[in-house]
Amino acid sequence: TSSHTRVGILNNPSSKIQEDNTAIARGILAAFLTQNNSNLKSFLSKLLKEETAKSLAAGAKIVKFVIPGMDGDTFEKKYNTLGLDLIKTHQMFCQEVLKLLPGQLAVISNGR
Repeated sequence: TSSHTRVGILNNPSSKIQEDNTAIARGILAAFLTQNNSNLKSFLSKLLKEETAKSLAAGAKIVKFVIPGMDGDTFEKKYNTLGLDLIKTHQMFCQEVLKLLPGQLAVISNGR
């Protein structure tokens, strides 16, 4: 609701990190790294729908969900080259520094 709000994502998966179970997490990270704010918001809204998750789990390609206005080529390149190490690093940070259990959710705020 505010143009002064910043959002970041840390992944804290509860299962073993593999290519086939990280499509949404990698899509979110790739979008954060490649898209402007308006396209990012619209894409994330589409990506986080239950039917999108089901389609990805059934083998749909992430590029099927790219929205008009997105730089689809840049997104796809980042998505395809984004390794699992970044998600593993997120997981380690969540569990070692933030002391979260695997899969546990949290909201961290650092307001003015």
